[in-house]
Amino acid sequence: MNRSIVEQRTERTQWFLHDRFGMFIHWGLYAIPARDEWVRSQEKMTLEDYQVYFDEFNPDLYDPRAWARIAKQAGMKYAVMTAKHHDGFCLFDSQLTDYKSTNTQAKRDLVREFLDAFRAEGLKVGLYYSLLDWRHPDYPAYGDLHHPMRDNPEFERDPATFDRYLDYMHGQVRELLTDYGMLDIMWFDFSYEHLQGKAWRANELMEMIRSLQPQIIVDNRLEASGSIGGSIYSNDPSFYSGDFASPEQIIPPRGVVNEAGESIPWEACITLNNHWSYSSSDQVYKTARMIIRKLVECVSKNGNLLLNVGPNARGEIPDKSKAILEEIGSWIRRNSDSVYGCGEAGIEKPEWGRYTKRGDKLYAHLFEENVGAINLLGLAGRIKKARLLADGSEVLIGHPWNTALYSNDAFLSLSRPEHYTFPLPDEIDTVIELTLVVEELC
Repeated sequence: MNRSIVEQRTERTQWFLHDRFGMFIHWGLYAIPARDEWVRSQEKMTLEDYQVYFDEFNPDLYDPRAWARIAKQAGMKYAVMTAKHHDGFCLFDSQLTDYKSTNTQAKRDLVREFLDAFRAEGLKVGLYYSLLDWRHPDYPAYGDLHHPMRDNPEFERDPATFDRYLDYMHGQVRELLTDYGMLDIMWFDFSYEHLQGKAWRANELMEMIRSLQPQIIVDNRLEASGSIGGSIYSNDPSFYSGDFASPEQIIPPRGVVNEAGESIPWEACITLNNHWSYSSSDQVYKTARMIIRKLVECVSKNGNLLLNVGPNARGEIPDKSKAILEEIGSWIRRNSDSVYGCGEAGIEKPEWGRYTKRGDKLYAHLFEENVGAINLLGLAGRIKKARLLADGSEVLIGHPWNTALYSNDAFLSLSRPEHYTFPLPDEIDTVIELTLVVEELC
């Protein structure tokens, strides 16, 4: 195994594996049609069709300081925003294109404002950058898997000119890494078919990234998902394999490991409703209860959760999104110790919920009520004390009279008599902090 790559990755991702919860922001011209960020591809729009959205783009209610406060109050520790999506429109003042927010009615560098606002709130910041570009004249069009003009032979392109696009793409990444201060995350999206790895001149790109900002962490999407050899999942990852895996719209059943079965840094990116960008007709929102439990699930598997919001065309995060994030933040304020800095507990998943662990603290996340005392499988004699994390109140640990057959297990009771059934204080997730005996640290 290439230990230097893995060791450097471990050092760079320490903060990432501690912070666990971030905000993803998909925003651009596609907020105006409000049907999907892929709307140009899905509806095979020409550049002329799409130009109307550029001409009217003017997010007059955009206040990134408000966004940053929402993220911080939700318990998020970092945020990633789209600097350029597949349509090629840039939310930053690139000197390599006229297709940018500073040339719209907005006349604002929306990325710079985002970065300044989130840094001011003490949050780490990252930028999403699409490797695809449906506007650039040298990006493959006719015959491509995704391009809006994929079925139009008039858009057949000479493969020999693709390097001109790569020069442009590399140049824009250089701009983001040199003109916008220190970034914490570079989030590339995405590779497919023959456009992956070396096709992007990925070694050259990563060399530039590491020379300009050696501390930055990079996702694994310079390669197509599902590839193993030389990827982040390999025992011998390539130089451009990235620092963390990025499963999308799924939480892996057993976390994310490499070929040797070792846990690697990963982050599940999921939407709050069913779309990444603002969709006016999509009101199918995940509940705060679901998001909190899925965040805990990620942490229990050594992973992070990157939760997406899609601001509307005027620059506001939808009220439904804000309400859900506020509820999530309320829970996290009371239970943050069971999330930040925590990871897999090394204990079999219990029937009633999940465990997370940090040092000598084991956190029991109770999702379901139990008949009688709550079984802590195999923990007899291993718990020094137990407290309800939300308010610090004592929780009883022992062996009620009806548990004599289970001598290897500990039992948790919320009150006395200890064999009675009591309702959980928090129906979303009642967290019990278990302080383990010193031997557990060995």
